[in-house]
Amino acid sequence: MRIRTLTGAVAAVLVLSGPVVGGQAVAVKTADMAAPAGDTRVLTYDTSRAGEFASAVDRGAAVWNDSVDAVELRPVKSGDSADIRIVVDAGWPRSVPGSLGGGTVYFGRQAVAEGHNTVRIAAHELGHMLGLPDRKPGPCSSLMSGASAGPSCTSARPNAAERAEVEQKFEQVPAGLFT
Repeated sequence: MRIRTLTGAVAAVLVLSGPVVGGQAVAVKTADMAAPAGDTRVLTYDTSRAGEFASAVDRGAAVWNDSVDAVELRPVKSGDSADIRIVVDAGWPRSVPGSLGGGTVYFGRQAVAEGHNTVRIAAHELGHMLGLPDRKPGPCSSLMSGASAGPSCTSARPNAAERAEVEQKFEQVPAGLFT
């Protein structure tokens, strides 16, 4: 469980069971609530054109959310513009980053037809949006090795070096760049 999720849950419990003063509950401020704005960059993604792979993209985003603290991937709210667009097509999966944290992921059906794991594909392509390059050839333990690990590889988790690289990239981004 991620630290900010845990501290948010603790905060909720403390608010609900906190001390009562004058008949009203008093909120207890936690470290998570007191954290300065901008510590975690929120990026939104749009799966409205992801077809049958929308849930795989959600799971790939959850992998990153469980793996790093400097950035969080969230589905875009209706009517808002997304940082990352997911589009399904017949080709090979690929990403076209526009900038760190933004661009388009083409979730190609060709890799799925060849037996590659959809959640690994999603997490790998989202890794490109988070600033990571391909590292081919590579072992299954490297998310960014992509298809070179073979279709039997189902690991969608970034390794320690990949996690550290994303953390470092997003910690260097000025706080006002992302909303």
